[in-house]
Amino acid sequence: MKTLKYTIIKSRKQYNEYCKTLEELPGSNDNNKDGRDEVEMLTLLIEKWDAEHSRFKDADPIELLHSLMHDRDMKAKDLAGILGVSKGLVSDILHYKKGLSKEIIRVLAHEFKVSQEAFNRPYNLNISGNTKVRGTNGVKTRKMLEMV
Repeated sequence: MKTLKYTIIKSRKQYNEYCKTLEELPGSNDNNKDGRDEVEMLTLLIEKWDAEHSRFKDADPIELLHSLMHDRDMKAKDLAGILGVSKGLVSDILHYKKGLSKEIIRVLAHEFKVSQEAFNRPYNLNISGNTKVRGTNGVKTRKMLEMV
């Protein structure tokens, strides 16, 4: 009987081994079907484990990001370098002033080895009542609000 190279993940140790193996595999190459299949299989098994054992199911994306940064002993400037954005934008994100873009979600998911869905959840932004809407003046905005 043929033994399987990979099986359902049953322990944290096995999970860590599979993550390490996945990181060491070359990128999926159109000429290497076996390599692509191996990457896809490991990704599927790791995502299944993550879904079943996530301790962040109820955490909003920014809480999750803070926790992941803490686990890696990262600072905002480190994250800015990874994301390729300004430290100011990272600060605004971490302080709930700006939302996460699709591209930032993709990079975070890849960097922290979690599914994009972990960062693609609704959460409240801290928007002060004193903000102005660009491209409008206060009178038009007030009239538009009264119509609603």
